[in-house]
Amino acid sequence: MSKLILVISCPDEKGLIARITGVLHRHNGNIVENGEFVDAEQNRFFMRTAVEGIEDVDLLQRVLKTELPREARIRISGSGRKRVVLMATTEPHCLGDLLIRAGFGDLPMEVASVISNHDTLRELTESFHVPYHHVSAEGLSRGEHEAQVGALLEAAQPDLIVMAKYMRILTSGFIQQYRNRILNIHHSFLPAFIGANPYRQAWERGVKIIGATAHFASEDLDEGPIIAQDVIPVNHNHGPKEMARNGRDVEKRVLARAVRFVLEDRVIVNGNKTIIFE
Repeated sequence: MSKLILVISCPDEKGLIARITGVLHRHNGNIVENGEFVDAEQNRFFMRTAVEGIEDVDLLQRVLKTELPREARIRISGSGRKRVVLMATTEPHCLGDLLIRAGFGDLPMEVASVISNHDTLRELTESFHVPYHHVSAEGLSRGEHEAQVGALLEAAQPDLIVMAKYMRILTSGFIQQYRNRILNIHHSFLPAFIGANPYRQAWERGVKIIGATAHFASEDLDEGPIIAQDVIPVNHNHGPKEMARNGRDVEKRVLARAVRFVLEDRVIVNGNKTIIFE
């Protein structure tokens, strides 16, 4: 039996859960997973429900709109695999991890293609029978380069774009076009250690934890709504190379978790924050 994911956000008021579940019951829906949250400060209600047995999705959406506040945002999607485009530069760890997880069914996604501004990762990508597009930025303005990337994305029609260590800053116009559909990953040292060799900077400073943050891309560099984070301890025995290796492991794990949350419609953006129904 096919499963639908229903995601709702709206102003909070009494009886919302009863009205929503009542509509699902009247349409022969069987709830198999459910989560709710109320942001008391904003007086806003959030709900994610997995339901089976619904036959007419358009009718369900129309009826829900009559039962909920006018400002309600309703998203209904299937639970099958989503189309994803991965973007990378030269570092293989995040890209390779996602290709493995997708190829062996650990993540519910079809990798439509990989786009890179270097040709370094072509062999890795094509070993998974995934199309690889090298779009060099050499001699191009940022806008010209993004126009070529955008044409490939338009052809692929992805549900999600993942910057798997894609080391180029995206313009505001590009991000606006794919609002809350671009994931990024970075080490946890920002903004303390900016630029080249952040792990050497961290080692010289004697940091005791390293980690990673996955977030939606935004106009403010590395400041988009956070989806997943993790840290691991380090000590004086860890040199810059060991710290960088451990940091790559954390980045892979955090990015994969964030990708899963988004693919499974477990993320609702609430201003500059996210609600995550794990």
